[in-house]
Amino acid sequence: MIIKFLLFGVLWQIIGNPFLAILILLVILYVLDRRFVGIFPSFMKPLKRMRNISRLKQQLVLNPNEVSSKLELARLLIERKRYNEAHALLLELERPYEQSAEYWEALGTTEMYLGKVPEGERHILHALEINPRVKYGQPYLNLATAFKDTDRDKALRYVQQFQEIHSSSSEAFYLLGSVYRSLGRNEDAKQAYDQSLNVYRSLPKYKKRQERRWAVRSWFRKRAL
Repeated sequence: MIIKFLLFGVLWQIIGNPFLAILILLVILYVLDRRFVGIFPSFMKPLKRMRNISRLKQQLVLNPNEVSSKLELARLLIERKRYNEAHALLLELERPYEQSAEYWEALGTTEMYLGKVPEGERHILHALEINPRVKYGQPYLNLATAFKDTDRDKALRYVQQFQEIHSSSSEAFYLLGSVYRSLGRNEDAKQAYDQSLNVYRSLPKYKKRQERRWAVRSWFRKRAL
């Protein structure tokens, strides 16, 4: 914090305008965060996603039966929270992707967000039957989140199933802590955030850049409990 005030003071002296100095300081902090930590969201990722959505839609106008483009478009629409559009596309792909865990997970996810919880749960569980490690086990945490207010026993069971398959990711334990926090189990949440930090410390250098954002978030979340 002291360094930030000193940097702000230097910028103010150089530029002569405190508001412009604050703006430049924020830009510097954002660039440093994106380069070394990753707490702040990327401004470029949504733009890139929108370009890809536009490109895929154009491809499908020329070739409506290109199933791989439809699946990729559905995935991007899910990221944009356009679940109705994604669900409609996914329904067209059941036959070519009936053995794909990624397909059933995506279909179940859209159904969860559209309020079709029983169908969504069934399809996500089917995806996990095909591949228990699809999306690194995160579907278990999504199911736990979906049931945290209506069926806590089921939510905790899904958390436990996640724990059985995932033990080497700082991100995974951050997500686990978030689920425990939403269930009101603050001590378990603290332990999960601690585990996230411990996993991060044990990682080789080349992996720490990838996981650093989750370790930092875990540290802040733990301090807030």
